[in-house]
Amino acid sequence: MKKQPNLKSILENTAGRSPDKTAIVSGERRVTFARLDEDSNRIARALIKMGVKKGDRVAMIQASNPEFVTVFFGIMKAGATAVPLDSRYVAGELSRLFEDCHPEALFVEDPPLRSLVAALPSFNIRHTITFGGGTETHFTDYEKLLATNPPSALNVDIRPEDIAVISYTGGPTQKPHGVALSHQAIYTEAANSACVFEQTEKDIMMQFALPMYHQFGLTAVLLASIYRGNTVVVVPGTGRSVDSFMEAVAREKGTIYMGVPYIYSLMINVARREGIRHDLSSLRLWVSGGAPLEPEVIDLFQQYYGHKILDIYGQTESVSQITVFPVDGTGKPGSSGKPMPCWEIKIFDENDRELPRGSEGEIVARGPVMTGFYNKPEATARVLRRGWLHTGDIGKIDKEGFLYITGRTRRMLILKGQNIFPDDIEEVMAVHPKIAEVRVMGVPDIVRGETVKALVRLKPGETATEQEIRQYCQGRLADYKLPREIAFVDRMPTEIPIWTRAASREHAGTMPERTD
Repeated sequence: MKKQPNLKSILENTAGRSPDKTAIVSGERRVTFARLDEDSNRIARALIKMGVKKGDRVAMIQASNPEFVTVFFGIMKAGATAVPLDSRYVAGELSRLFEDCHPEALFVEDPPLRSLVAALPSFNIRHTITFGGGTETHFTDYEKLLATNPPSALNVDIRPEDIAVISYTGGPTQKPHGVALSHQAIYTEAANSACVFEQTEKDIMMQFALPMYHQFGLTAVLLASIYRGNTVVVVPGTGRSVDSFMEAVAREKGTIYMGVPYIYSLMINVARREGIRHDLSSLRLWVSGGAPLEPEVIDLFQQYYGHKILDIYGQTESVSQITVFPVDGTGKPGSSGKPMPCWEIKIFDENDRELPRGSEGEIVARGPVMTGFYNKPEATARVLRRGWLHTGDIGKIDKEGFLYITGRTRRMLILKGQNIFPDDIEEVMAVHPKIAEVRVMGVPDIVRGETVKALVRLKPGETATEQEIRQYCQGRLADYKLPREIAFVDRMPTEIPIWTRAASREHAGTMPERTD
């Protein structure tokens, strides 16, 4: 009887084939597939000893490193559900998410731990596992779990339809929703990605500025690479470390990079100022996702680096990629390519009727989609209708089947590849004692994608400064959600514009020379 696919088998199969091959490179550390497999068995056994049962949620606030990979597969092997979270979330944001998914255990690294210690008791999480040998007696040390549990494999029954990951994003109401993704859906997307990008065991995947907690980084970068037996080179840092990334490509002879448009814009700026200082000739595929990629960035990158960026389109609700630009570079400029294997796309009007090729409407997709929004059946029913995932994005499909993204139906902005939902920010700012009304919008920016702008109407007789409002938001919002611009208005506009590609190109300007 053929084994049904699940995520733990991705690591187990590769460790069986290539136990001594390097799986993860992180700084000076090189971790083999066998070590990942054995240590994740230890973590799985530790979780089961703690009382974590099949289907229980286990939250992760961790950087992209070997420990993330070990913990993730440990959760999979225990039959639990991983909830990877952004380490930039503040206590209030985490509290709302934990109230939604009720994790049984939390793995948390320092420095996020330092800012969360006071709030941890209020989260009502039974087990908190920390890294680095902290002295707090009410926490469990990660290294102790490894030392006190055997590396032998477990035999937990995991079904393809079981929920492997809950990934938080905005739902149809723009509030954070937990996207429940099954083993089957993630496995299929990881295998598809490895196939479409023609990955072989010789490939070396670079992971930079696309964190493992992000579904694109988790599935298309990490899991697809482990599925194929690739080494993953993790380069720490953000866009400010782009030179370190290029140095790592040259040193490790990386062959594939998947990132967000922001990184490609920064690389163009580096080439303009300093020329090409590192040998990047080993890298055969440059892939962009997570945000719209402008043609100017594609053209300039090819001019300076001699490679065409392959654009992809997808969202958390689709696990990762829905469409991809052909690997041979024969796609059409401005398009996001054609559907991945197992995917079908159409364009619907507002009455869910299919529109002819070339017509603009909502992009709908059918394939290995999410199971639904966790504990939100009504929201799920609004997005999954008659077998189709309604993406909330506007686009068109040409006669050859290439997809073009032209706008959005929902209020959302994308900053450096990170989705931001205005309602999250408005909720926090509206509580300020001087603010009568606030609306948040995205401002097109060719480097960052969009930046956050807040329109604020103060209560009668009140005065305030941008700095005062911004300081109020700090500590209540993750740093990337903080408004870059705050404008005080006497009357709030009746309509706040939603992103369209045409408006973005009109207002974003041309590529400036900057790196912030």
